Amino acid sequence: MNKSELIDAIAEGSGLKKAEAEAALNAMLQAVESAVAGGDKVTIPGFGAWSQSQRSARQGRNPRTGEIVQIPASKGVKFSAGAKFKAAVK
Repeated sequence: MNKSELIDAIAEGSGLKKAEAEAALNAMLQAVESAVAGGDKVTIPGFGAWSQSQRSARQGRNPRTGEIVQIPASKGVKFSAGAKFKAAVK
């Protein structure tokens, strides 16, 4: 399912117009993005949670040359599926 199909499903399931459903989806995605970028955890009970993860600096190897390189510390995003979501997928 891509974004436009998701918008169609939201519009159909909620009775909203497609433009309203798209605005609601965009607002939700922006709110999650802003919160996680700010270091907060966003939890939707039964669905899942987004949080920021820290990756420490480490050594890696260039596969082409075999040279050892330093990989700097970085931040990423982690999603943990909720129990109801996991059960629905099983």
